[in-house]
Amino acid sequence: MAKNSIHFNISERKILLRIFDILSILLVLYFVSKTFDFDYFTLNKENWTWELVLILYVSVFGTIFELYDLQKSSKIEKISVGIVFTVSITVLFYLLTPFFTPELPVNRLQILYFYFAILIALFLWRIAYVSFIVSPRFYKKVLIIGETSNIETIVETFKSSDPNYKIVGFVNCETDKLASVKFNAIPEYRPNQINEIIKKENISEIVVASYKSETITSEIYYTLIKLLEEGFPINEYTQVYEDMAQRVPVQFVGKDFYKYFPFSRSNQNKLYLFFHRFFDILIAIVGLLMGIVILPIILLGNIIGNRGPLFYSQYRIGKNGKDFKIIKFRTMIKNAEKSGAVWAKKGDSRVTPFGKFLRHSRLDEIPQFVNILKNEMSLIGPRPERPFFVKELSQILPFYETRHIVKPGLTGWAQVKTRYASSVDDSLIKLQYDLYYIKHRSFFLDMNIILKTLSTIIFYRGQ
Repeated sequence: MAKNSIHFNISERKILLRIFDILSILLVLYFVSKTFDFDYFTLNKENWTWELVLILYVSVFGTIFELYDLQKSSKIEKISVGIVFTVSITVLFYLLTPFFTPELPVNRLQILYFYFAILIALFLWRIAYVSFIVSPRFYKKVLIIGETSNIETIVETFKSSDPNYKIVGFVNCETDKLASVKFNAIPEYRPNQINEIIKKENISEIVVASYKSETITSEIYYTLIKLLEEGFPINEYTQVYEDMAQRVPVQFVGKDFYKYFPFSRSNQNKLYLFFHRFFDILIAIVGLLMGIVILPIILLGNIIGNRGPLFYSQYRIGKNGKDFKIIKFRTMIKNAEKSGAVWAKKGDSRVTPFGKFLRHSRLDEIPQFVNILKNEMSLIGPRPERPFFVKELSQILPFYETRHIVKPGLTGWAQVKTRYASSVDDSLIKLQYDLYYIKHRSFFLDMNIILKTLSTIIFYRGQ
């Protein structure tokens, strides 16, 4: 057996980041209060609400400004802007809510102490995180056992999902080994080297990535059984993929698909559905009122940059495959599809100058609050697709129409996690995220999507 190594899983690192963000802030504020003439924020039992509100603001704005994105958090230069924005907005909100927070100090210099104490605390902790936790000493080293056809997809997916997940080798499990591995990013080992490589590379986990279990040779099978009996972690690829990438790998799900789709109970939970609908209506009303306020600006922009009708409608597929008319602000030239339906793509020449602004800011979606009020859509769910593309994609992608078991959404897990679908391959990735949402649907995931949607708007990433 390999010597035990220390590593942190994705969920553990996210919790670690959140906990030490708060601890470092409170520690530095305590130090500043004891060292300098600073009494705006003091840590004691009487003022516990002050700490609670600060923790809440840092957690919420840190999520919005992507402080807990593990890819960005692994490099200090990528996370620096998020830290500055988080601290700035947190301090601003903290100062503007004196009912729950300390009254503004007479000496305004204390506000600067407060701001820079939080800023320095976060930078110091994040530098420590990048220097130690993200370093190779904490990598999770993994050996893949699978088929040659899957290896490239597996390596690329894990690499993009978790910077600390290190695949150090690959063992071909197929009985017929006529097909050689053409992917040279990682070394290939023979089945009789499994125990040796575990000890030599200090492997933490074996991932079995076999689409057909009958292809696994008896030699590998008995080796895995022996390792399992010794307590060595052995996991199945689709579950590891889903946990890391937060999407369901439908391309690797076979005839036993029912094992992979124990859909969330929230889909049938009347209490969850009631509150889901309640917040849909509430947010739709607020959204339409905000839309009315900015409507004169949009009208002016449409006259100058779009030169044509302000609205356009289009049939989309909704819950249970029923079609409905979606309403949006027009972002493309008139008669953009006179030759028939085509994929929208990045840099689409059919998008007008003002339409680009509407798309990037997500303002073009405001009229869809009407669809939400009509119960044709929800605030959160899979993005509704056009009948032409649904028919095409359902013939190519497995389980594509499964996304229609819930109402389509104005925003969704796929929208905040990946780019606009401009091909079948992009649609496969979006389908994986949509199925993950349906499978894990909950209040927590809904809140996560809302916060990530705010990030999309703030960073002008709409498409």
